[in-house]
Amino acid sequence: MTQMALDIGLAPVSTLGNFVPVGNEAALEHLKLWAGNALRSPVPTFLWGVSGSGKSHLLRAVREALRERGSRVGWLDASILHPTEFDEHWDAVLLDDCQLYTAEQQGAAFNWFVNAQNPAHGSARWVLAAGDRPPADLQLREDLRTRLGWGHVFQLHALGEAERRSVLRRAADARGVFLSDEVMDFMLNRFSRDLSSLMMLLDQLDAYALRTQRAITIPLIKSMLENE
Repeated sequence: MTQMALDIGLAPVSTLGNFVPVGNEAALEHLKLWAGNALRSPVPTFLWGVSGSGKSHLLRAVREALRERGSRVGWLDASILHPTEFDEHWDAVLLDDCQLYTAEQQGAAFNWFVNAQNPAHGSARWVLAAGDRPPADLQLREDLRTRLGWGHVFQLHALGEAERRSVLRRAADARGVFLSDEVMDFMLNRFSRDLSSLMMLLDQLDAYALRTQRAITIPLIKSMLENE
């Protein structure tokens, strides 16, 4: 069954506030502390975990938090085939999906990392990176791989099916919203299972149900997708 990625008018803006931290509280608190003061600790941080554990959400959330503070950020993910040169005006460097980097991207990531951590360019900048496995297990050039493991390393844990349903159910109950088993099955099977995306979907459904004065059902979900 094909899943929808919540990009039909429902794509959530990733923030540290809408990340559901169950099982990942330590990593979230670390990022909140750092994002609140980019110069507080320039020690690199690496997040790793399976797909759906929230790595990209957290990197995008940190990027947004820094931009709101007026900071400039260097961003690299696997979709950026030809990265730019390091910019001395950057306040941080964010490297997402490191396990997918091409040779050119690895070269750029290494260059960014070294320059960001070089006091000769002024204060050291923070490097936040993410991948699907611990730094030591990444199939990357050795100089980049070892540097990614220099600082703080957090494993992110994805919720199991029962836990995901439980969190979603509690969130619905807190809103005074009833989700039938049929509706929850539909949400989990047809949309991204990333919990933060599901919570955003629940917010959208709650607002749409109130506006149309209807209960949350599968027809209501389909109607929202057609009309939003």
